[in-house]
Amino acid sequence: MSACVPAGATEPAHTERAHPPHSPPPGRRRGFRVASADLSAAVAVFLIALPLSLGIALTTGAPLQAGLVAAAVGGLVAGRLGGSPLQVSGPAAGLTVVTADVIHQYGWRTTCAVTVLAGLAQLGLGCLRVARGALAVSPAIVHGMLAGIGVTIAVAQAHIVLGGEPQSSVPDNLRALPAQLAGLDPAALAMSVLTLAVLLLWPRLPGRAGHLLRRVPAALVAVAGATAIAAAAGLVLPLVDLPSWRSHALAGLPEGPVLGLVAAVLATTLVCSVQSLLGAVAVDKLASARPGAGHVVRSDLDRELLGQGAANVVSGTLGGLPVAGVAVRSTANVHAGAVSRNSTMLHGVLVVAAALLLVPLLELIPLASLAALVMAVGIRMVSLHHIRTVTRHREVLVYAVTALGVISLGVLEGVALGIAAAVGVALHRLTRTRITHTEEDGVHHVHVRGQLTFLAVPRLSRALHLVPQGADAVVALDGSFMDHAAYETLQDWQSTHTARGGTVEITGRRTGVRIAEPAALASGPVPDGEPGTSGDCRCRAWTAWRNHQCDRPSPAPDDAGARPDETLESGEADPRTGRALSAPARGRTPGGRQLARGLSTFQRRTAPLVRGELARLAREGQRPSQLFLTCADSRVVTSMITSSGPGDLFVVRNVGNLVPPPGAESGDDSVAAALEYAVDVLAVRSITVCGHSGCGAMQALLDSRPASPASPAAPAATPLERWLRHGGPSLERLRDTGASAPRLAGRPPADDVEQLCLTNVVQQLEHLRAHESVAHALKEGSLELHGVYFHVGEAQAYLLAEQEEGRVFDRVRDVDLVV
Repeated sequence: MSACVPAGATEPAHTERAHPPHSPPPGRRRGFRVASADLSAAVAVFLIALPLSLGIALTTGAPLQAGLVAAAVGGLVAGRLGGSPLQVSGPAAGLTVVTADVIHQYGWRTTCAVTVLAGLAQLGLGCLRVARGALAVSPAIVHGMLAGIGVTIAVAQAHIVLGGEPQSSVPDNLRALPAQLAGLDPAALAMSVLTLAVLLLWPRLPGRAGHLLRRVPAALVAVAGATAIAAAAGLVLPLVDLPSWRSHALAGLPEGPVLGLVAAVLATTLVCSVQSLLGAVAVDKLASARPGAGHVVRSDLDRELLGQGAANVVSGTLGGLPVAGVAVRSTANVHAGAVSRNSTMLHGVLVVAAALLLVPLLELIPLASLAALVMAVGIRMVSLHHIRTVTRHREVLVYAVTALGVISLGVLEGVALGIAAAVGVALHRLTRTRITHTEEDGVHHVHVRGQLTFLAVPRLSRALHLVPQGADAVVALDGSFMDHAAYETLQDWQSTHTARGGTVEITGRRTGVRIAEPAALASGPVPDGEPGTSGDCRCRAWTAWRNHQCDRPSPAPDDAGARPDETLESGEADPRTGRALSAPARGRTPGGRQLARGLSTFQRRTAPLVRGELARLAREGQRPSQLFLTCADSRVVTSMITSSGPGDLFVVRNVGNLVPPPGAESGDDSVAAALEYAVDVLAVRSITVCGHSGCGAMQALLDSRPASPASPAAPAATPLERWLRHGGPSLERLRDTGASAPRLAGRPPADDVEQLCLTNVVQQLEHLRAHESVAHALKEGSLELHGVYFHVGEAQAYLLAEQEEGRVFDRVRDVDLVV
């Protein structure tokens, strides 16, 4: 298929709710059907499009039929071929300034030719698949362009609202405004004020009746109301004049200077394309935000550009205005519940029917009412939301330059000025780097604010050489970019300074933000799949301290014994004193700094996410459903392997996951107390004993062969030896050749240690049954016991199951299981 042929051009019109409307459904083609939602949406869009199309044609100075032609072509051609099925195209307010200027300079027939050429240019761009590139234009430029166009429209239409004729430019219109005010037409002003009042108040009608009435578009009510009142009152006003279609002017060969025509084509292509593509993206967001929208396929922007180009070729050929995606109509289409492109096409059919059958009614509309309607559209194009957005992003200068350029010089010139301003602002930000050097408590701080490029290298070198030899230094990078020249300067100085006995800590100023420096300045090893230079922290709750990649400086070259995660950032609070740390921690900080950093990371990243749940648990108290007894081994993270959260597990940990049997000599009060509290007070429903591979306690049992608590033996020398005596029954069970040994499903145990780990889980479950509280709960059927074996190296859990051939630990699959 050629790149110039819109994909999916043969898709059937019928689209069911279960199938996204953007792509063809499988199966054979069915007959043409229109969903009821599409039908109602088409009527709603038609009622908005009809007066707006006439008003935009009036604003540009084109024949009024041209607006209807563009609306019909936009609905039928762009609706059928475009890549955004729910976007409605037609004559757009954003094109009025460009079109009016071309009509004023070259006449209507040449303007139609310019529209055709702009459509061909769009087809070429669509074939080149550059639609996504259009979205790279700064939003400040786009919003500034639309604001400038809106001001131009509003000022021009003010003259018609007052009963006069607009001038060719904004400065001329402003100069002529005082004279127009002195000679205003009261009837025209009254109809305009009535139209504006209805547009403002209709969407705010209160109550249930207002909710029903608001389904009728405000634009239709305003124009229809003004028309009815003018006709009933017998006011003498300029009205819509629709000449016979037989005399409608079609496109002719372009006449005029080549450079001027090229500029007109470029301006028309630019505005049509950018407005349509941005509109398609906005429609996708609106459609996905609808209740029950389900999966919404994003618009095909290249196909949308091809569809808009084809529509402009057809519209220009038939004597219509340029076509682009229209935000007002598209929004109405989505809100009315449209589910496919049928609503857009049907709206075009309705426009054609109105242009052929409703001419006598259309010719009753006062021009002042249409002018007021378009003036309201122009005012809304100056969006306060957009102004706040560009101000927040410090791009108000680009917005203002673009808007003023469009108002004073024209669309193409204003956009060019906006691009120049955007480039200037970007260069200014890139070169504006502030580097300061301060000393606090013997520590030298070099703070870099802004982007660190080769232009700032001389100032960076001067600041770094202010740090004396052998001193502690902290370099804080407050920016998002560092080029190679700056990186090499910083790295060379760091190597030299540390070689002379100094210390260097390189940090990001903002917590959680990493500077985009080369990888050598990144701190610590990066685990597989965890990029170390990402703008966001990739550490997870289970990431070991040594693998943390968040805001850590790399260890100095001469500190081979220090671990890179044993430091706190400069300026980070010391949890013991509450005061900010300023000195680098290399080589001089205790191991407790790891815990402090972990606590700080929890407070910064995790606490805000779990605070609400923990507050609920604090109010209601703990109600765990499980007692989980496992080894104290640091590699066994209970919440990780069970995917549990706060309040789920009541955890008991000890060396070897041992449960001493009850009795005066062998009992252990801590484990027995935990069992009694969990079963009798918390009423847990299950108890799990979890062993693990590579258990040091099991290895010690095999090596030392401790006597069991049931057999008299010499007193153990250390507390650990005394504790491991509770594992004696597990060792005896392993040596008992008459008993069937527990095993792993699918493979034999790797060695004696793993066999003892499995046996120990089974033995401790028997010890559990000997405790009075557990035995009583088991007898009542309110408690279950489970055995789990976790292989650390494989990150694989095994669940104990009773089978005919004995006790088997089955591998837990990565699918949902009901235990």
